Amino acid sequence: MARANLRDRDGIVTKEGIVFRVFGYSHPKKAYICDAEYASANIFSSTDPRAPRTGGKQLFYKFYNDEGMKLVFDKYPQYTVLHKMLNQKVLGVNHEDILEARKPEKRLQALLKIGVKDKLVDATVRVLNKVTQNSGVPAKSFGVFGSMLHGFHNPDFSDIDLTVYGRKQNIAVRETLEALYGESDSGFRNEFESKQAMEGKRWRFRNLSVKEFVWHQKRKMIYGLFDDKKSGRITKAEFEPVKAWSEIVSEYDPKSCIIPKGWARIKARIVDDCDAPFIPSIYGIKPLEVLEGNRDALEVTRVFSYMEEFRQQVQKDETVIVEGNLEEVVSPGGDFHQVTLTYCPRYYEQVLKVSELDV
Repeated sequence: MARANLRDRDGIVTKEGIVFRVFGYSHPKKAYICDAEYASANIFSSTDPRAPRTGGKQLFYKFYNDEGMKLVFDKYPQYTVLHKMLNQKVLGVNHEDILEARKPEKRLQALLKIGVKDKLVDATVRVLNKVTQNSGVPAKSFGVFGSMLHGFHNPDFSDIDLTVYGRKQNIAVRETLEALYGESDSGFRNEFESKQAMEGKRWRFRNLSVKEFVWHQKRKMIYGLFDDKKSGRITKAEFEPVKAWSEIVSEYDPKSCIIPKGWARIKARIVDDCDAPFIPSIYGIKPLEVLEGNRDALEVTRVFSYMEEFRQQVQKDETVIVEGNLEEVVSPGGDFHQVTLTYCPRYYEQVLKVSELDV
């Protein structure tokens, strides 16, 4: 198909039934870098009880951990693209291989127009109405992602997954959610108001405790629970920050290269957090001390994170601990160092957290 103008969280469907999520905002000229989210039961199955997506008279399975990456690299390598800056193949879809592009904002508007709504769509509309009325952010600044975007959500089990477009809009929504969480009769509460949010979940991170994780997640405000009296169900409601079109600047430059420089753990101060809510999350930093790694870590100017866990994790003027892949970016516009947090062999050793947090 012809090139579609896509951004983070937009969906791409291939002819085989692989559903990709567009990943971030920086892409090669004729492709989109992606993350694999779901696959049709015709080509993939999973024994994970969380995986089946059975709504809409179709069966898809959600990928967990590296399942999607393994499937693509093993059986569908046409859905990889060369990332010239990294000089390696990554998951991605060439424009010519896009069977269908799905946009969260368009899907939401379509759902708002239908007459008879299932119980989850109905709850989503009521959550949206409450947040728009209290924040002043219009419905056109929202979308739906996850299984609802693709039409295979389960009304009894799926979550409410909303995108929020724009920096100012996200600030307003977070402030509104904070207020709603504080009202006992609002029907809204913070998902991470207690450590019970993590009960039954396997914890793998080595340098971030469960208590630290919950503390950071709670103050992000974007993870809520909606106590729906109408359906009798308490549903997770997530508000995912996405950049407005006017805020997007691509960093993909085939004339630049990224050079691995080993592993680093540093203490630093956050000097810029304006891109913290988005994926990738970018934090301007001033290194204070190298705790592990070579002295090049003192030259780091930013943290560049693709990890959901560390989105909107720390704030300007806070002192933090960051551990991950030390890289040098060599480009025509100037060279600099960064710590990148991403999928890698030492995934669970990576960390970004407030230093000396008393929890």
